[in-house]
Amino acid sequence: MGNRTMLQTGRPSRASRIIEQTRPKTPDTMAKPTKSYRELRVYQLAFKAAMRIYELSKTWPPEEKYSLTDQIRRASRSVCSNMAEAWRKRRYPNHFVNNLSDSDTEAAETEVWLDFALHCGYLAEEDHAELRDDYDHIGRMLSKMMDSPEVWCKQYLKQ
Repeated sequence: MGNRTMLQTGRPSRASRIIEQTRPKTPDTMAKPTKSYRELRVYQLAFKAAMRIYELSKTWPPEEKYSLTDQIRRASRSVCSNMAEAWRKRRYPNHFVNNLSDSDTEAAETEVWLDFALHCGYLAEEDHAELRDDYDHIGRMLSKMMDSPEVWCKQYLKQ
């Protein structure tokens, strides 16, 4: 989706710019180490997307309260909570990757619920496209982190 946006506008999408900023820096270009999961661009994008879903879902029909509305809110919030858990598990790279994988799974589930919301007529196509693009980029950023846990866990691996 991000490439299509770039082709249409001639410039990278907002989420593409965020993913570039998330790439680990080399020691000579690193300003300061990340101290909290809240500083991670992927977390910030996921949190913003979850809050957007919360706001949009307030207008959905009451009969969806305990199904679609509840499920999409839970899944989108779990993306963030699993990242926080992963951050605390950096001491153990395998656990770190496992929690990031759970976060990625929740992001994929959120995308499914977004598709249902669109097809049920609860979500505008523009909102759906924006959120799907966000979750596509969240998945890519999480994959990059999972592919190189040593970058994120290095302070513990040296001990």
